[in-house]
Amino acid sequence: MTALRDRKTSNKDFRQLVREVTFFLGYEATSNITTESKEVVTPMGVTTVGDKVNDNVCIIPILRAGLGMADGMSELLPNASIHHIGMYREKQSLLPIQYYNKLPKDKTCDIAYIVDPCIATSNTISAVVSIIKRWGAKKIVVISCIGAKSGVDQLVEKHPDVDVYIGAIDDVLSPEGMIIPGLGDAGDRQFGTPSDEVPELPSPTSGGSPSKRAKR
Repeated sequence: MTALRDRKTSNKDFRQLVREVTFFLGYEATSNITTESKEVVTPMGVTTVGDKVNDNVCIIPILRAGLGMADGMSELLPNASIHHIGMYREKQSLLPIQYYNKLPKDKTCDIAYIVDPCIATSNTISAVVSIIKRWGAKKIVVISCIGAKSGVDQLVEKHPDVDVYIGAIDDVLSPEGMIIPGLGDAGDRQFGTPSDEVPELPSPTSGGSPSKRAKR
């Protein structure tokens, strides 16, 4: 998480770090998946009993920043379906606007893992959770690298039936809807898109950056 926050981390390394953090969070988030017994014959010609995933699971990255997290989840759940939802946040109102939805109309899933690196205001992630509920997923799990405390609290209050796994929580949310100290725009940092603004580092006499209290 320290390297993920560092503004000097390259796009390549940032993508790899997102993938690694997702894998660790996903390991915990998938601990309750149900399994069933399966017989296999080993190369020694002996039949033995193992386990296989019983739940029908899918991974739903929120475009575009969630794409990097989908890779990490796919390592844990290689047979999971991947469905994409595209959302962007209107700059003035900070409200989410959907521009893409590739959920299959003829089937749903037992567990939907929604992945997005940042939960700021939580407006976007809450909107996606509502979409997935209407789609018919039986259980929804949200996985994120970092969040603002107010946004995470709002998400949990609005959707108390949804499990949330998150790497770190920061106390401050800027008026522009950015997590402070945060890690910046996760989409821009993954894909090398120039940011609209590059904030100046605080001067030694300015009192420093806002304090944080992160919990894992």
